[in-house]
Amino acid sequence: MRVRRKLYGISVPSPDNRIEMVEVGARDGLQNEPRILSTEHKIALIEKMIKAGSKRIEVASFVHPRLVPQMADAEAVVAGLPPKSAVGQDVTYVGLVLNKRGLLRALQCRNAGHGIDEVGCVAVASDGFGEKNQGMGWRASVESVRDICRMAHQEKIGVQATISVAFGDPFDGRVPMARVIEIAQAIAEENPREIALGDTIGVAVPAQVTELFERVAEAVPGIPLRAHFHNTRNTGIANVWAAIGAGVRIIDASLGGLGGCPFAPGLPAMWRPKMWFIFCSNPGSRAALILMS
Repeated sequence: MRVRRKLYGISVPSPDNRIEMVEVGARDGLQNEPRILSTEHKIALIEKMIKAGSKRIEVASFVHPRLVPQMADAEAVVAGLPPKSAVGQDVTYVGLVLNKRGLLRALQCRNAGHGIDEVGCVAVASDGFGEKNQGMGWRASVESVRDICRMAHQEKIGVQATISVAFGDPFDGRVPMARVIEIAQAIAEENPREIALGDTIGVAVPAQVTELFERVAEAVPGIPLRAHFHNTRNTGIANVWAAIGAGVRIIDASLGGLGGCPFAPGLPAMWRPKMWFIFCSNPGSRAALILMS
């Protein structure tokens, strides 16, 4: 039984629980920037993330370059990543894929001896954002994720899934919790490494975060959950803490608070890892990343 105590009315993990951070700045952080960085700058950024202690990093997105030009050089970035012999076998490079074509590109990189250890795929929890972001409704996106998971398992590459707009859609508004749970159950049947709930537009509040993560955890026992929050209304760190209180042990964060989605109008940055590290340090939780200046 895990020992838990209350901090400001929120149930928090006991000190022996470890929290893993997934650094998404090189993908989510750069995809919405007006300036397109060079391949060399992206690789240098990732190298500095590793030097600072990051162990699991989203390095690229294998999407159509016309739709997300900031990610057009995904293959070149992956080819230039530091080899495991230099950074350690415990570093994991993650590539985002939205369809089978993206997965095939990631596999080509892997098969050429470059970078990618794991792919992340995305199901949408509503039709409005799904049509804008992936050209499909929520049901079709779930089937796409299931197909990607199956193919990834066959190809022996790690795979995890995110449910985007799980807390609200910029076009459709409120997203029913029951639908998010249904999506999570369908994805869990394909045995991904984990399932993330994404607050893609930053509208979640802590009470909602607690309830949804607890209900999803009950619906998909044995599948680890991950949290992905944007700081639209300055609630990002509070939502992170609510997720931790609900039992989540894997959190996305972005270096410097960079982040945004080209298909969600007005979306600001994610929250910064330093904020999370300071917050988690106070009650005794051991952060997986020690930030260095």
